[in-house]
Amino acid sequence: MSALTDTCTEGAAGQLHRTIDWRGAFWVASGVPALVLFSIGGIAGTTGKLAFLIWTVSMIMGFIQSFTYAEIAGLFPNKSGGASVYGATAWLRYSKLIAPLSVWCNWFAWSPVLSLGCSIAAAYILNSLAPVPIFTENSPEVLAYIGAHAGTSAADAITAVTAAATPAVRNWTLYSHVLGPVSFSLNATFFIGAVLMLMIFAIQHRGILGTASVQKYIGLLVIVPMLIVGVVPFFTGQINYDNFSPLVPLAAAYAPEPGTWNIAGWTLALGGMFIAAWSTYGFETAVCYTSEFKNPGTDTFKAIFYSGLLCMLLFILVPFTFQGVLGLNGMLATPIVDGSGVADALAGMVGGGQLVHALLVMLMILALVLCIMTAMAGSSRTLYQGSVDGWLPRYLSHVNEHGAPTRAMWTDLCFNLIVLAIASADATSFFFILAVSNCGYIIFNFLNLNSGWIHRIDNGHIDRPWKAPTWLLATGAVFAFVNAMFMGAGAKVWNPMALWAGLITAALIIPVFCFRHYIQDGGKFPDHMLDDLGMNSADLATRKAGILPYLTLVAGVVVVLIANWFFVL
Repeated sequence: MSALTDTCTEGAAGQLHRTIDWRGAFWVASGVPALVLFSIGGIAGTTGKLAFLIWTVSMIMGFIQSFTYAEIAGLFPNKSGGASVYGATAWLRYSKLIAPLSVWCNWFAWSPVLSLGCSIAAAYILNSLAPVPIFTENSPEVLAYIGAHAGTSAADAITAVTAAATPAVRNWTLYSHVLGPVSFSLNATFFIGAVLMLMIFAIQHRGILGTASVQKYIGLLVIVPMLIVGVVPFFTGQINYDNFSPLVPLAAAYAPEPGTWNIAGWTLALGGMFIAAWSTYGFETAVCYTSEFKNPGTDTFKAIFYSGLLCMLLFILVPFTFQGVLGLNGMLATPIVDGSGVADALAGMVGGGQLVHALLVMLMILALVLCIMTAMAGSSRTLYQGSVDGWLPRYLSHVNEHGAPTRAMWTDLCFNLIVLAIASADATSFFFILAVSNCGYIIFNFLNLNSGWIHRIDNGHIDRPWKAPTWLLATGAVFAFVNAMFMGAGAKVWNPMALWAGLITAALIIPVFCFRHYIQDGGKFPDHMLDDLGMNSADLATRKAGILPYLTLVAGVVVVLIANWFFVL
């Protein structure tokens, strides 16, 4: 039996340690609801009054899909890395390249949470420490400017006065440049975000038990305020139910005029569904720690189920009250669309004066820190397990004395410092990174939702600690194609190049895998890789599902291409 199957609490040298139960994974995954802060403004800006419905439908889909992941995770009590690792093994019989694609796409979907979250948190900090002053037509400074510059309009005067009064740090940059469809900037947001990222790395260095302990307390400080933000407006009468109708898409993104359910309107709606999936499906990370559970047979299902319930509550409640209070015009305001003003808006919904406002903004920053910690813990373990199983370079297999996969974490950190420079530049660059990242996430979900029925066919004889009802497994497989449609139709809403950039990024796994498998390992997988299934490499030649997995892949590609051709703005 390989080292990976060691189940002692402390873990042998060079292994992850079995130190948490499902509650620990729940607290690590409790950062997922804060992902609503990443795209709540962008989705509002592109879908208008449909925004609350987009979040609700997406969350329900994510919850249904999670039952497939709960089942396949139970097959692998000695692996970490999450659903992508468990699903990849199902595809291994049918293609050596498809299996690592699942792991790779899951990693580059989750990893940018670090950089995107740090860029938003840095923007919140800048707003608190060096706010941009707000002027109106009647402000003394504006009237004085108009008096000194005869013929100047009020709008131009406000722009000029605001620019003059804006703190210099808001416009400072060490270096910036255009890089293809995006820009990058080493500005104040970048450096504040980098400091936050290093702080989170230091916490993660202590291993999963230390991470879960820290996140339990941060989670309580975050979840409770998000519930307050979601509930208080109902009691204060701030919800205006006229803000939810008519249920039609916008005529054009970021403009208040209502549109119709034509092709362009559907494209905007599908764009919202596409980007919402990146947040609402994210609680599947709760099964990322199977080899660190004390009792993986029972802890795995509980971790993802209760994490899903928490996300169901917050991902539906917060966007609903957000829209009910702000209304369409409020949601289309620039600080909301680009994300920098979301914390201020949410804090303003509660009221209570400047102290309460400042406290809630600080808690929103903590919420972002929490989801960044969740992402670093999950994505680094995906790299680690991908290395242990022979799909990614060997150097990623190392763990420190606390059982933390430090080399994978350093890889995450370095990659995200580059992405942070792009995300810090402007809203266009931020949403480009988010859209490319989500292309990987949709590909991962497509492969893994179909891995459920493939595992049932090929490994049906293996005991499952928890077995999903067949209708839920089948629904998940159908949702795989629905998600493919979201990607094909919706990625272009965020950037014309997003879909193709996402597919190119996904293809980068091919040379990486070929280097590991054919050069480092001589074309053979590690012997321990299939231990959980009671198999060896020779057993991979048995393909009970026949041609069905190949037809599924072809159908998925066709759905993406047709959706991309048919749905246009």
